[in-house]
Amino acid sequence: MRSDSELSGTGELPVPKPAKKNYIRPLDIKHGRIDMSHGAGGKAAAQLIDELFLAAFDNAFLRQGDDGAVLALPGFDPAQGRIVMATDGHVVSPLFFPGGDVGCLSVHGTVNDVAMCGAKPLYLSASFIIEEGFALIDLQRIVQSMAAAAREAGVPIVTGDTKVVEQGKGDGVFISTTGVGVVAPGVHISGRNARAGDVVLLSGSIGDHGVAVLSKRESLAFGTTIESDTASLHTLVAAMLVAAPGAVRVLRDPTRGGLATTLNEVARQSGVGMLLQEEAIPVKPEVDAACELLGLDPLYVANEGKLIAVISPESAEAVLAAMRAHPLGADAARIGEVTVDPHHFVQMATSFGGRRVVDWLTGEQLPRIC
Repeated sequence: MRSDSELSGTGELPVPKPAKKNYIRPLDIKHGRIDMSHGAGGKAAAQLIDELFLAAFDNAFLRQGDDGAVLALPGFDPAQGRIVMATDGHVVSPLFFPGGDVGCLSVHGTVNDVAMCGAKPLYLSASFIIEEGFALIDLQRIVQSMAAAAREAGVPIVTGDTKVVEQGKGDGVFISTTGVGVVAPGVHISGRNARAGDVVLLSGSIGDHGVAVLSKRESLAFGTTIESDTASLHTLVAAMLVAAPGAVRVLRDPTRGGLATTLNEVARQSGVGMLLQEEAIPVKPEVDAACELLGLDPLYVANEGKLIAVISPESAEAVLAAMRAHPLGADAARIGEVTVDPHHFVQMATSFGGRRVVDWLTGEQLPRIC
């Protein structure tokens, strides 16, 4: 569930208007059942959050719909910065995949959610749900991977919880992590901030994580040299903010639902459209080939070490240069711009000279990918 809120200079919390919804029909609460599409990060997941979770938990912090919540704390002076909190659950299958595992993924995912609010991550908590019979050697490998990722990020795991469920009642291990950070004064990043004329930047090639995970699934096993891009992105974000203070309007990491779904989320939040350039979006040939083999679209495949940034046009080149100077943004590209569109469509100018609508993910393309 994504949430965020800005604080005013006085420390008061404004109450934002809910984003406009475009669902064909409401959830059938009485007879309906959860299916895998509700966890895919697309339209069904957004509807579940809007009509069930947000309806029950509704508050000004949650209503923003971003990667984390910027919190109003009694006695905390917003002139010294603002507190950010984010949480994420990790149920990836298989637990170990080329380039990573559920352990490092659980650290990177929450560090990135905090960073997408423009904040410096400070602390993490970790909660484990472990299935009876799970091998201790595998649990040790996961925990050591988490520890290494936390050390590398400079964000310690300071508290946690462990639960064990009966054999057959889980799937190895599920990990939830929560992160706390601080966003500096003057930094206001939210999915609501995109404006017509802004530039859309992408930090690198898409689809690497999803293809790496799929390559190790028994029913879809295929040969590939692709590794997951899982990584903590907070140092890249910090470099971008230094390069052009005040110019970064929106940050998102395109995880579940991929690039296409994430941009649709931002377009809906900001009440704008977007026009992408197909030829500008970096996709590795191995990812493109694997997606073609499996009948997938790379635009909807999950990433765990990439970010999307919406930047004011006058500062776009400076931010892009800062991204390319960072190891995690070496292949960064300018992929499109924000447009005026009352329907909030994300469109793509194709390599054939036409245009097509890049819609939300519908259904479940890749279950248990993160």
